[in-house]
Amino acid sequence: MIIDYDKWQEIFHTLKKNKLRTGLTAFGVMWGIFMLIIMLGAGTGLQNAVYSGMGDFATNSMFIWTQSTTIPYKGFPRNRSYRFELNDMYALKNSIPEIDIIAPTVHGGGWQARSNVIYGLQKGAFRVEGIMPDENKIDPVDIYKGRYINELDNINRRKVALLGYRVYEELFKNNEEPVDKYIKLNGTYFQVIGVYRSKHTGGWGESQNSIIFIPFSTTQQIYNYPDIVDHFSIVGKSNADISIIEKKVKTILAQRHSIHPDDNGAFGCNNVGNEFKRLSGLFLGIRGLIWLVGLGTLLAGVIGVSNIMLIIIRERTQEFGIKRAMGATPLKIISTVISESVFLTSFAGLIGMASGIYIVELVNKLIGTPKTNEVMFMNPEVDFRIAVIALIILIVFGIFAGIIPARHAVSIKPIEAIRTEN
Repeated sequence: MIIDYDKWQEIFHTLKKNKLRTGLTAFGVMWGIFMLIIMLGAGTGLQNAVYSGMGDFATNSMFIWTQSTTIPYKGFPRNRSYRFELNDMYALKNSIPEIDIIAPTVHGGGWQARSNVIYGLQKGAFRVEGIMPDENKIDPVDIYKGRYINELDNINRRKVALLGYRVYEELFKNNEEPVDKYIKLNGTYFQVIGVYRSKHTGGWGESQNSIIFIPFSTTQQIYNYPDIVDHFSIVGKSNADISIIEKKVKTILAQRHSIHPDDNGAFGCNNVGNEFKRLSGLFLGIRGLIWLVGLGTLLAGVIGVSNIMLIIIRERTQEFGIKRAMGATPLKIISTVISESVFLTSFAGLIGMASGIYIVELVNKLIGTPKTNEVMFMNPEVDFRIAVIALIILIVFGIFAGIIPARHAVSIKPIEAIRTEN
């Protein structure tokens, strides 16, 4: 590749001829890409904060529990209470092939009930949940010490307990090792097999850290719940629509428990998949708005470059006339003008992009790791690929910004241009 040093010297000379004008024009472009990078980083920081609250939660999931019926059906009155059964799990799994994971949960003592827990001289009241091992595939936790509940714990109805981190702090003082120690739960001794930490932030994480997990079958035994399930956690396969799964689940459960097909109030349901889709759509809209505003700002700066190039062309009318008279081809004139435009926009764009990335990284460093669970903004960042795309778009804008002035320069007749007085 041969570099035309004369052409670049001419470009630098032209831009340096009026430094204030060149600087103000470049600032418009620089500010446009700077703001685009800042807004993209801010949008990512907001998204990271929202998604961090969900931990590693299975996004294509739903939860369903019982509520009182609202429509009389098959001789049963309205406001009837009923409970899910363990056999419902097998019926759902066998009837709905789109289901990937289904895990039952039972609450010791009832919904939001607290059980008395004692270890040595320490005691407290905490929620107890009977779970199956698959629960950790739906709402994973970090194991701080020991292990998670496994299949043998459930099959053998072992009296083992997995403590939430806050429970561990309340019962075990001075960093005492909890694993293999015994706690007294509602008068029954349980061996501690581990301690977990919630991956969620905010109140959700605090609440989960205050729960004691024990095997599902053990909970049924010690709380005298022979065949009761409080709620089902369901995850659809990767290609399945969780909304369709929800409809099928409600239909089957309504048939099994003699509930009117139109009685939507008989089920409580939290469709995480739909919530996640709404969040994804929201952030997609935010990114779209950021690009719209950012590109508009960039375009305004590039239009300024085009206007300045037109002024420069008028000032150099005689120069272009002489070049044409000496045999310069239209292509060479066009190339020179577009090169000036692209150089100005690209140079200003690089400065703006570098400044924007520096500010985003500086803010990220200043924020650091959140000290509280309640965060609305965290880890702002800019994808390198997005930054490159923005720069490419800017270069393309620079080419278009030079086309109109270049065509104007070529349209000047050599004889008339030479006669023109500045």
